[in-house]
Amino acid sequence: MSSPMPSYAKSPLMGQMMSQPLLISSIIEFAARHYGDNAIVSRRVEGDVHRYTYRECHQRARRLAHALQTLGMGIGDRVATLAWNGYRHLEAYYGVSGSGLVLHTINPRLFAEQIIYIADHAEDQCLLFDLTFLPLVEAIAAQCKTVKHFILMCDRAHMPATTAIPDLLCYEELLEQASDDFAWPLFDENSAATLCYTSGTTGHPKGALYSHRSTVLHAYASAMPNALNVSARDTVLPVVPMFHVNAWGLPYSVLLSGAKMVFPGPALDGKSLYDLFESEQVTFSAGVPTVWLGLINHALQNKLLFSSFRRTVIGGSACPPAMMDTLIDHFGVEVIHAWGMTEMSPLGTAGILQNKHLQLPKAAQRKLLQKQGHAIYGVDMKIVDDDGKELAWDGATYGHLLVKGPWIIASYFKDEGGDVLQDGWFPTGDVATIDLDGYMQITDRSKDVIKSGGEWIGTIDLENLAMAHPAVQQAACIGIHHPKWDERPLLLVVKRAGMEVSSADVLEFFEGKVAKWWMPDDVVFVDALPMGATGKIQKNKLREQFKDYLLPGA
Repeated sequence: MSSPMPSYAKSPLMGQMMSQPLLISSIIEFAARHYGDNAIVSRRVEGDVHRYTYRECHQRARRLAHALQTLGMGIGDRVATLAWNGYRHLEAYYGVSGSGLVLHTINPRLFAEQIIYIADHAEDQCLLFDLTFLPLVEAIAAQCKTVKHFILMCDRAHMPATTAIPDLLCYEELLEQASDDFAWPLFDENSAATLCYTSGTTGHPKGALYSHRSTVLHAYASAMPNALNVSARDTVLPVVPMFHVNAWGLPYSVLLSGAKMVFPGPALDGKSLYDLFESEQVTFSAGVPTVWLGLINHALQNKLLFSSFRRTVIGGSACPPAMMDTLIDHFGVEVIHAWGMTEMSPLGTAGILQNKHLQLPKAAQRKLLQKQGHAIYGVDMKIVDDDGKELAWDGATYGHLLVKGPWIIASYFKDEGGDVLQDGWFPTGDVATIDLDGYMQITDRSKDVIKSGGEWIGTIDLENLAMAHPAVQQAACIGIHHPKWDERPLLLVVKRAGMEVSSADVLEFFEGKVAKWWMPDDVVFVDALPMGATGKIQKNKLREQFKDYLLPGA
């Protein structure tokens, strides 16, 4: 592994402050010491609701660290998880990384072959997993070459009578036998802490290896008022999975801030989420648009409102303006549109208005909030043309988006993909504009942008407009070969249940709202859109499915 490090000039006069490494263990120590009675509530795979405190979480995390040490895990060894959002997974976040091991969160929604590949590539020595994933682990255990210990995250009563996994260990028994008299070790803050694989790259998934330093800095920055704005007055329910980019850092920033934490477990349907939001008086949440779609539909269909829910962060893919309008105007929920990547730990921008924007008309404010937002401190960004020349921040010029900062990747794990930086900047693969105030708007992925007659057409704008139609549930826009224009837009639409709409109706809805040459050439209705493991529409599959589609007039 190599992480290119720049050289710095050394001052003749150095500061005289304490030198204390930024370590993940310091977060849970702080939380237990200063917010020890704060609650962590989890809906468990077993079906019940579990409650305990930060102080108890700290104690059990130390027990886990001791148990892993007893099993022979050493500094730098990788410990994998296949688990939902819950208190045991949180214990692993701190017990593994805090003891100098590396936490590798695996996305269970990947294909079995991909899970085997990344477990082998990471050289995982141990796998902790929830009951839900017992059949999956039984099917792949023999093929995971480096895993020595399989630990089922449950008590003895829920352990299977028989299993194909040899020497399967019980999580609760391991903790009972371990001591909580465990002192968190001190080591270099640049040591590896967690490992997340991204499927957003070409070829095999590649690993982003975060350090303790990068993780703690990201937690600090993401909790700030101009970012996620987490405080001790909040009750936070992360819908974004803990197996997806460390739940956008919330397991760290929430404990650092002293907020109450609520975990939904595997029940992510609209009714289950709504009931938990209300019973635990959740004030703040975070997740991808597809999850909010289910929650919104449940609330609207049953004429329900939220009694405590006041703020949400939406990321992972662009938040449709119609969804933002419904959350803000109907439910009174502030929407923070955020953007980032696995390679960015992940937070890069957040859509928070500045003081000077508060006097703008509502429509102008909403236009700003629909952008992916303003860079948070620690992230720098720029847009460049195909030759790498930096482009103007005028809100209209499109360019390739590049970023840099202390929690942004310098190279992939084991140097997969070679040198990924461009003059010290990381190319995100996004096409974006940046306005005079620094608000960035993603117009497309570089691989998804439609090039028609030498000009770019951003698919996200077309999809957002389509989803503003009352009969449209979801939409995706792809480029289809055209003999004259090279590519033209084809719109794929999922109708809302019980509603009818024609292709002509949708196209008429576009008229006067976009330039004529941006208008989709055709609309095709589908039963569902293919979704990836992180809740994003898989446009590569749509392009393959419709590669031979003949556009009208082509």
